[in-house]
Amino acid sequence: MMSPFEKLIVGLGNPGEEYQHTAHNLGFLVVERLAERNGIKIGRKDSMALVGQGTVAGKRVLLAKPQTFMNVSGESVNGLLVKNEIAPGDLILVYDELDLPWQSLRIRPEGSAGGHRGVDSVIRSVKTKGFPRVRLGIHGGRREKDGAHIVLAKLKRAQRQELDEILDYASQAVESIIAEGVEKSMAKFNRRAQGLNEEE
Repeated sequence: MMSPFEKLIVGLGNPGEEYQHTAHNLGFLVVERLAERNGIKIGRKDSMALVGQGTVAGKRVLLAKPQTFMNVSGESVNGLLVKNEIAPGDLILVYDELDLPWQSLRIRPEGSAGGHRGVDSVIRSVKTKGFPRVRLGIHGGRREKDGAHIVLAKLKRAQRQELDEILDYASQAVESIIAEGVEKSMAKFNRRAQGLNEEE
């Protein structure tokens, strides 16, 4: 039996109101924006995640926000892949990246977790690094020894004002991966923070 879905798009984050406006929840916010742009309702519970199904770029997709807490996201992601018979290569993972500056975006076809515990959990659970990911920079310029302090801090007012554009841009990047593949999307959407306007 073939899977009813061609792609699983997962945004990483932490459930609960206290985490809602933190940098660590950018993955959730992108998936919510993607749902909004494509008329998909996220709300059904499946494999410890809130999910929604619909069509993005002409393909049937499952959108998901794991509700397990960031560091054990893999259990939920693997559960969704297995239950819905989706290959790990058809997973697109969206998450915040401490090593990239705020407003930058990087698409990668595969790779290591780079110290991101949520991504590490996904890699260990699905037993492969071979899935595309969209990484959103959250580093504001001053690297602190304690990364947790940055990722769990509330977004500053200036960042909240820029958030709308970032979420739209990231959503378009995911739509592009679904429509045109990873390589073309990397050429089109990978951007540095400084080149924000010139590259659009």
